[in-house]
Amino acid sequence: MQNRIIAILFLGFMVFSCQKENQKRLVENKREMEKRELIFSNIKEGWVFNDTPINETADSVAVSWNEFRQFLDELAQKPKKTIGAFQKKSEAISKKVMLLDNNIPYQYDKPQIKSRISALITKVRMLNLFIHLDHIPDKKVVGLIADINKELISLQRQMDKLNEKSKIPVEEGESEMLRMLDTVRAIPNNSNVSPRSVIPNRSQTITPQNQNIPRVE
Repeated sequence: MQNRIIAILFLGFMVFSCQKENQKRLVENKREMEKRELIFSNIKEGWVFNDTPINETADSVAVSWNEFRQFLDELAQKPKKTIGAFQKKSEAISKKVMLLDNNIPYQYDKPQIKSRISALITKVRMLNLFIHLDHIPDKKVVGLIADINKELISLQRQMDKLNEKSKIPVEEGESEMLRMLDTVRAIPNNSNVSPRSVIPNRSQTITPQNQNIPRVE
């Protein structure tokens, strides 16, 4: 009889413990879901890219430079339903931004442009990294979106500067100076040429142009 009572009490304790554990798990799951919903809401609200060219130069470049236009088109397509959709979109944007190093128009294939493309690539890849973490730092993700917009604006403004600079007429004599500099740069640096070959031989007699000039003995 006593053993039966102990068994019943033990069983009741086990049932009570399981119920308490289940309630605790439900509370934790609810908190996790609320947290994920908040993260999703923050990312959805902050997912706003400057996908439209900001000046006429960038607008013109988007027509002729396929990689740049495709990157802007990818930014314009905003996901809506799940955090997984944002992760897939981030991957797609990361792939498109890597292609900006290809086929840069000749007039913009300059160090100033390449450095800004490099900065843009870095920000986009960081965004793709953070949004795929198990615990997504939503504030960091939103901050990176703002940084990407800044880098994109900086790139388009630099394009416009180069375009305006190309319209400035060359001053008189400047074109000749540039040709002279190009000629000097084109001279090969031949290390096999001995310095003696460019130094006049001391044994050579230099004939003065005016024979009437007296020589000092």
